[in-house]
Amino acid sequence: MTAFQQIGEHPEILLMIVIAFFLLYLGIKKQYEPLLLVPIAFGMLMANFPGGQMGVEKVDESMTLFQIAKEHGIMNFVYYSLIKTGFLPPIIFLGVGALTDFGPMLRNLRLAFFGAAAQIGIFTVLISAVAMDFTLKEAASLGIIGGADGPTAIYTTIKLADHLLGPIAIAAYSYMALVPVIIPFVVRLTMTKNELKINMKEQDKLYPPKVPIKNMQTLKILFPIGLGTVVSLLVPSSVPLLGMLLFGNLVKEVGASTGRLSKAASDTILNAATIFLGLAVGGTMTSKAFLNIETLMIIGGGFIAFAISIAGGIFAVKIYNLVAKKKINPLIGATGLSAVPMASRVANDLALKHDPSNHLLQYAMASNISGVIGSAVAAGVLISFLG
Repeated sequence: MTAFQQIGEHPEILLMIVIAFFLLYLGIKKQYEPLLLVPIAFGMLMANFPGGQMGVEKVDESMTLFQIAKEHGIMNFVYYSLIKTGFLPPIIFLGVGALTDFGPMLRNLRLAFFGAAAQIGIFTVLISAVAMDFTLKEAASLGIIGGADGPTAIYTTIKLADHLLGPIAIAAYSYMALVPVIIPFVVRLTMTKNELKINMKEQDKLYPPKVPIKNMQTLKILFPIGLGTVVSLLVPSSVPLLGMLLFGNLVKEVGASTGRLSKAASDTILNAATIFLGLAVGGTMTSKAFLNIETLMIIGGGFIAFAISIAGGIFAVKIYNLVAKKKINPLIGATGLSAVPMASRVANDLALKHDPSNHLLQYAMASNISGVIGSAVAAGVLISFLG
């Protein structure tokens, strides 16, 4: 009746339980993206208790959802109905859009280009993965982890290499949660103390903007409509993600007349989607699925993609500073990931440690938000060419 005998026969289960406890510690005690890490870690914990039927496993996809729930448990029902179908990633983008303020990016459009530069990790790892005998579709799914956007990674993998969905989801969300560890690690290797002390507000005083924006609210309303139209024409395959992001932002910016829609998207809908996504991703982290060479290679490749993306944004700023009078703190380039707003908060904290007056948050958000758009467009390009 108990799980002790099966754990004794399969001691690797204990390792997975220890890893789940460690992730819970990081989420609860260290506050590393607790909204993501706590559901993922607890889902992992439940998945690895023998006999609980809470681990996601391979099923016959000709089965109905009712049959999957009855024969394989409720976690498989959640996984195959909400994640494997590609339903939850766009829904999460809807909520993220309703929480996002494009104002910092629109006020500092030149900083948005560094969000694009940070996508270099996606294509670097794609090429490297092909050299390691992954297929082109598998390599694209692995590389997209470098965008630091869990929903984008899941959606791309569903379209290109759905058999890798479990380990790629694990890698993407684990590294998103560990942004407070990974960004400082890369920054220590790539930046000098003088670069960390570049004060953006002082630079603005020395070189004020030449064309101030007169009506920001109107621009905020027009931006998601205009960008959505352009991207839909150029990269239609990115519309499920980027379109929902921009729609969520639009109902936020319109104001009181769509306030109920914005509140629902950013509160109830997003929270429910995050719970189900986190638990289901954790449910894929069974000892059988996790402790194998392919999964470990994907997790290792995901870390490399993540680190290269951060370094790519930093070096893009360094190159810009060589020719520009108005200097930019390279920490802003480090936030070109899609991990909003955690990456910006981490960059801001690093800047304040070196100069208590150097508040970078609003500037970092410009690059950070553009990183969300950039990763969604990059995913759309990969799906268009390889799907």
